[in-house]
Amino acid sequence: MKLYIFEVENWEREAFDKLSGSYEISFVEETLSADNATDYADAEGISTFIYSQLTRETLDALPHLGIIASRSTGVDHIDMDTCKERGITVCNVPSYGRNTVAEHVFGLLLMISHRLEEAVDRTRKGDFSPRGLTGFDLRGKTIGVIGTGDIGKAAIGIAAGFGMKVLAFDIKPDTSAARELGFNYVDLDTLLENADVITVHLPSTPKTRDFIGEPQFAKMKPGAVLINTARGDIVNITALAKALAEGKLSAAGLDVLPGEPVMREDTEVLRSVYEQKHDLASLLADEVLLRMRNVVVTPHSAFNTREAVERILSSTIDNLELYAQDQQPDNVVAT
Repeated sequence: MKLYIFEVENWEREAFDKLSGSYEISFVEETLSADNATDYADAEGISTFIYSQLTRETLDALPHLGIIASRSTGVDHIDMDTCKERGITVCNVPSYGRNTVAEHVFGLLLMISHRLEEAVDRTRKGDFSPRGLTGFDLRGKTIGVIGTGDIGKAAIGIAAGFGMKVLAFDIKPDTSAARELGFNYVDLDTLLENADVITVHLPSTPKTRDFIGEPQFAKMKPGAVLINTARGDIVNITALAKALAEGKLSAAGLDVLPGEPVMREDTEVLRSVYEQKHDLASLLADEVLLRMRNVVVTPHSAFNTREAVERILSSTIDNLELYAQDQQPDNVVAT
């Protein structure tokens, strides 16, 4: 069975040796897209990360494909309708970053609350003055958690350790977790109006696209901080830039941007705009945010710890091995 592993790092390759008895494996450093899919037309299985765009056009170029093992929790980069129509099994890796991403939330928040980026930059230049570096305590502040899945609940647990009050919103409240962790569910408007810090933990779906936009920013507490480690398109990026510029928000910590995949190369940015695949205003807003002093941006690295990556590889390999044995993989999103 022919298996292609896309977006693979050299150090990851050895882990897939376990599958060599079931698959003929080829490793590909580049992403998979409609532009290069015909080069892999013999694929019976593929494994990708989030930067491969598995659109209908891409999948149509892979007529023998039976399984997609995504090395991610989210599957918004995969055309699920096409997979269901063709009976392609799609597996993900749920919960690998439960604590990892939640910890990153507070890494971003501490960078903001203690002005760490500015402080480190200053001392590296030999200036040890604390002037202008006054931050704020987390203890006693209210954090609003939008989405209380595994990562959201892990963030709530960490917030409790900082002595923060927690308000949460979810369309499917986990009342047992609320009792156990000691937080309260409220409606979205109440959360926005009362939270000093808002952290977003939603999947990317058509319903969550631009979930936080101008109407939501208008309801936020003046001086609030927004943290987004989920998906870039959940927050309307131009509305965020405006809220920061006008002082409605005091700061933002972002591990994701909507234009992130195409911002890696200037030529890709130009091509995506020309082909109308991405909105120019959104890409410009991304660039503006990268340069704002009250915005901390990391390169979609919240998941990236040794332990989390090991969990990703282990779950992906298990999924592929079970499929090769004609058994149901553990983490099927669609089949």
